[in-house]
Amino acid sequence: MSYIGVGIIGTGSIVHTYVKSLSEMDGVRIVGLCTKSADRVEQVKAEFGLPVYSSYNSFLSLPEIDLVCVCNESGKHSEAIKAVAMAHKHVLSEKPLEVTTEKIDGLIALCDKQKVLLGCVLQNRCSTDYRKVEKAVKSGKLGKLLMGNASINWYRSEAYYANSNWRGTIKLDGGAAFINQGIHTVDLLMNLIGPAVSVFANVQTRVHKIEGEDVGAALVNYKNGAIGTITAGTALFPGYPERVEVYGEKGSIIMEGGKITSWNIKGDKAPKLNTESIGSGAADPTAIGHQNHKIVLQDMVDAIRENRKPMVSGAEARKSVALINAIYKSSRNKKQVQL
Repeated sequence: MSYIGVGIIGTGSIVHTYVKSLSEMDGVRIVGLCTKSADRVEQVKAEFGLPVYSSYNSFLSLPEIDLVCVCNESGKHSEAIKAVAMAHKHVLSEKPLEVTTEKIDGLIALCDKQKVLLGCVLQNRCSTDYRKVEKAVKSGKLGKLLMGNASINWYRSEAYYANSNWRGTIKLDGGAAFINQGIHTVDLLMNLIGPAVSVFANVQTRVHKIEGEDVGAALVNYKNGAIGTITAGTALFPGYPERVEVYGEKGSIIMEGGKITSWNIKGDKAPKLNTESIGSGAADPTAIGHQNHKIVLQDMVDAIRENRKPMVSGAEARKSVALINAIYKSSRNKKQVQL
């Protein structure tokens, strides 16, 4: 079996998750890392024990690289993905794919033109409990969907933002609580309920000294007639596990922190509930495990081998960003926004 060579752009904390996941996979070899900060090269070499490059050109000219994982700042994903696609390498990007749908549309078009795969890491779709919920909802067990709610009522300290030159900025983070912390749960909700058609929202910056929001709420209308709310925050001490609620005419399912906590469907026996602790980023962004990332990475490698779309394509990754962009627009304009 030939190896898939993988390179990683970006050297922040999330890269530890990628290196750990890739090192446990068969048929994969990490070729090297790339940082745009030349003064970090030696530090990163010592940290990971891998070759490190400080320019896209030298990094992307390596013929052994088949796939590049993009893990730099959200608002710089376009720059990195464009360079990777032009070098005819496949791309797997951290969430969000980019911070605006306009940028995402450009990336999808370019990758299609270059005939390279474009995937996005929305790893919470891979949890065992979520897949049970997804199967139940999409098979019609809940009947007509009535309401879908999500809450990402988390907490981040002042240091979380103060020690970063990009978190919470409009240019590089796209906002804050919704697009950075909340996007995973927004993605899960939309995958269950379906496309949104309108939203009325209010986001505010109440505690942190950042450009983006640290608290917000949205009322969403869905194409299938369902309604629901989404709340998000990074100022909500001490931070609570993210929550997804789905209500249908035949029953309801609730998840908290990646686990099913309530399963009430008429005529359907509830599955055995998982009592094991699952890491949540409610108060600590490093408290999540790597297993779901590993599933996404394995799927991307398999997609390259099988010449098929990855689990979360560019078009799929666009959906949650479109809703979050609409939430921000609604709050700015103080009126309902149509999607």
